[in-house]
Amino acid sequence: MTERRAVSSNRGKSAIVGVGEIPTGRYPDRGAISFALEASRMAIADAGIAKDEIDFVIPTTAVFSFQFSNELTTCRLVEELGLKNVSANANVFSGGSSSTNALRMASALIETGRARNILFVHCDKLGTGVSAQGGIDLFSTAGISMEWEVPYGQHYSTVAALATQRYKFETGTTDEQLSAVCVSNRKWAELNPNAFFRKPLTLEEVMSSKMLSTPLRAKHSNMLFDGGAAFVVTSGERARDLTAKPAYVLGEGGVVTHFAYHQEPDLTRFGWAKAGRQAFAEAGIAPADIDVAEIYDSYPIYQLIAFEEIGLCPRGEAGAMHLRGDTWPGGRLPTTTDGGMLSKGHIGAGGSVSLLVEAARQVMGRAGPRQVPDCRFAVETAVGGTYMDAQVTILGNEIP
Repeated sequence: MTERRAVSSNRGKSAIVGVGEIPTGRYPDRGAISFALEASRMAIADAGIAKDEIDFVIPTTAVFSFQFSNELTTCRLVEELGLKNVSANANVFSGGSSSTNALRMASALIETGRARNILFVHCDKLGTGVSAQGGIDLFSTAGISMEWEVPYGQHYSTVAALATQRYKFETGTTDEQLSAVCVSNRKWAELNPNAFFRKPLTLEEVMSSKMLSTPLRAKHSNMLFDGGAAFVVTSGERARDLTAKPAYVLGEGGVVTHFAYHQEPDLTRFGWAKAGRQAFAEAGIAPADIDVAEIYDSYPIYQLIAFEEIGLCPRGEAGAMHLRGDTWPGGRLPTTTDGGMLSKGHIGAGGSVSLLVEAARQVMGRAGPRQVPDCRFAVETAVGGTYMDAQVTILGNEIP
């Protein structure tokens, strides 16, 4: 398969200029619509535009309720926000890569003149919108082949365990290094008021927690919560008038490799290397230029694999970097600085939404106590289903 050529002419033609997010948590007395409305209002205010300047709305699927998702698809947000100049409302959903794909489509609409200011919104109630067992049943096999894998006991913990066992065998990565991903992400979550888990976490606590699917333990796993976030995309030209540091969309890359997990050619690489090459070529920068990495972390193994495959360190060295503190606050390469799904919490498609929002915050200089000094360029990864696709996005507050 030939790789497509990088299209640098669109570099910096669109930008994220406003973000909004509510704290991840459990809200049994709140409707999911309240998360979407609050995050949207925050994002529009953060962008510094009037709400009626929004002319295109992109919601993504709320997994907990088909009926509620249908309402988002059929313009409930437009009505409840009182938006007067929206030309289209269209759902974009690809599981955990929904935010990246929505940004890609928003950028294309901006660059072709089909829209001027686009609002993307996510919300879900996986913590309280369904019963505890219902949430587990709903999410443990979503995107796993009902014909060839679920009947034989496949679920997300076994999926991650397979990748972890193989990766450890190939690279020599230890359980201690794997567990260090959880510790690193928790150190960032301690600084994030929107994260659910903010109590310090030690290696010993991770490694002594209950075994789930060998070699993965309970604290290697994410947990399901309620939450929501939004961001506003506009043209690069308009962005310069709105903020001193826009989050320009500099590069993107994507590779779809499989649906059924057993059809993935390499469980320890996926399509990250190719997607990363595409994104960096389009952005006109190298991995060494990255100031902050927001890496998808539904389980620690996927943070290690993507980190290496997109070129942030050589193969087999990511675990050691996490263990010695290179990815921690104050470290050489701050990574997953909102705490990720392992500490901020998993809210369906919102796992990658949170990371993209955090990447934008960092390059805009709005990350509060988590702010990485002199942050210019951020890379964000996203992936859907059983890690069926590898999506890489590069944002920056300057155009190379």
